[in-house]
Amino acid sequence: MFGKLLNSFKWFSRSSGKLSREIIINCEKLETRVAVVENGKLEEFQVERPNEEHLVGSIFKGRIQNLENDLQAAFVNIGMKKNAFLHYWDMNPDDESLLDDDDNNAETRSDNNRRKGGGRGRPKYTNEEIAKKFPPGSVVTVQVSKGSIGTKGPRVTASLSIAGKYLVMMPGATLRGVSRKISDKPERERLKKILDRLLKLTPDDCGLIVRTAAIGAKQTSILRDLRVLVNNYADMRKAIAEQPAPCVVYSEPDLALRTVREWMTEEVDRIIIDGEEVYEEVRKEAARISRRAKNLVHHYEGHFPIFDHFGIEQQVEDAFRRRVPLPSGGYLIFDETEAMIAIDVNTGKFKGKGSQDDAILEVNLEAVAEVARQLRLRNIGGLVVLDLIDMKSRKHQQQVHRVFKTALKRDKARTNVLPISELGILEMTRQRFEESLLSQMHQDCPYCNGKGIIKSSLHISVDIQRRLSAITKTLKKQRREVDLQVTIHPAVLERLKTEDAALLGELQEEYKGRLTFKSDPLRNAGSFTVTETVSGHTLYNTGEQS
Repeated sequence: MFGKLLNSFKWFSRSSGKLSREIIINCEKLETRVAVVENGKLEEFQVERPNEEHLVGSIFKGRIQNLENDLQAAFVNIGMKKNAFLHYWDMNPDDESLLDDDDNNAETRSDNNRRKGGGRGRPKYTNEEIAKKFPPGSVVTVQVSKGSIGTKGPRVTASLSIAGKYLVMMPGATLRGVSRKISDKPERERLKKILDRLLKLTPDDCGLIVRTAAIGAKQTSILRDLRVLVNNYADMRKAIAEQPAPCVVYSEPDLALRTVREWMTEEVDRIIIDGEEVYEEVRKEAARISRRAKNLVHHYEGHFPIFDHFGIEQQVEDAFRRRVPLPSGGYLIFDETEAMIAIDVNTGKFKGKGSQDDAILEVNLEAVAEVARQLRLRNIGGLVVLDLIDMKSRKHQQQVHRVFKTALKRDKARTNVLPISELGILEMTRQRFEESLLSQMHQDCPYCNGKGIIKSSLHISVDIQRRLSAITKTLKKQRREVDLQVTIHPAVLERLKTEDAALLGELQEEYKGRLTFKSDPLRNAGSFTVTETVSGHTLYNTGEQS
């Protein structure tokens, strides 16, 4: 049964048939969306808005504002609303860590540096040396490794890198080499020979890494990639020399062009774009890779929205639901909090054809595969806690854990998965570079303030009676007799007129003034107001109108 389940997850193995991979790009004036679809199923999804600057990967000429020895960090003014966070470990360029991570992932390299006590070969400075070398007011060139999340400003590093399709150039570094992720010896030797020829064109003050994408690439294509990087570096150096801090000296290309750089591989069947201007830009960029890549770019001219035409829009909507169905009939429940992501696995109506243990295993295997996909689609990270259905068999636990780790291999973000605990809890962490897509595309409901629940009609009825009792007692002590009006939501008024009518009648008998109730359908169901009928003076108000 386990083997059959593995085969059902098509991206684990292609032996069952050819994998169809398409990239669909939807271009609007206020938003660009990119979807990577494999055999009709949404596997990757990204959104970018022109009015929201893409910080991650951008390089800034900044000015150190202050040093915080307690935090072992400096705060750098890079021209944003919030100063950037620069850890002392990240204040000196690191060479070798990029050989392990050739995906232009500055945050990954920063994490490596912390675990290795500052990086291999990089000097370690004391607080006094840091203060002398980087005093407040000094100018530094830094790259954003993590965007602003919540109340925190962006995180930056002095280890700079400019990524191309096949190469990564590292200004200020000296290392030249081939990514350690390329394990095939003949291919490594071929790429090393190409690298040796490219060094003549590489600036002396720059390192150069051959990325895994260069596997099988022609020398002419890699050379073309280097020329683009050299031009970008020249523009960056000119900006650093001429522009005052703080300023941006290098910006990553927009989402559509980054998609070509990171996703255009032999496995892609076609790229379909609905915006004519973006289509021309992407086609031009793809032509730099190869003639085949250029021919894979198509312009969509259909009448229906492109995401609707390819069945993506509904998949996007489903991806952000709290409840996510599984093929067997089970389902996942996602709860995203500020501290962590909690995911609950449920069997639902699924009973299975074999034993109960086999049925639980099947649901859990489906669950971890879908969780890996959802983490990518939602771009959520930090601490993730997955509450699996309890499995008695240790062998089954190991199978689920193994499948989950396999599913996470395609994730560009670094992940760390712990073994399943005795309580059936699987804990993991996933890197966060930017706000989750849920945070980017949604806002808290003004009705419930993001809670997802509101007070019941019974609770509001009890609260109204409690407040009216207190107000009438106060008015009696003041020897005032005024008519009172209570403004409430229709659902609450319905309860007061039916189930709680007798209780309100008793309250009316005790108070000599007149009590009236006004229905307001625009009012928040959890709020009510008590006012003096004649003067309109508010005696009590709770909640806000929606």
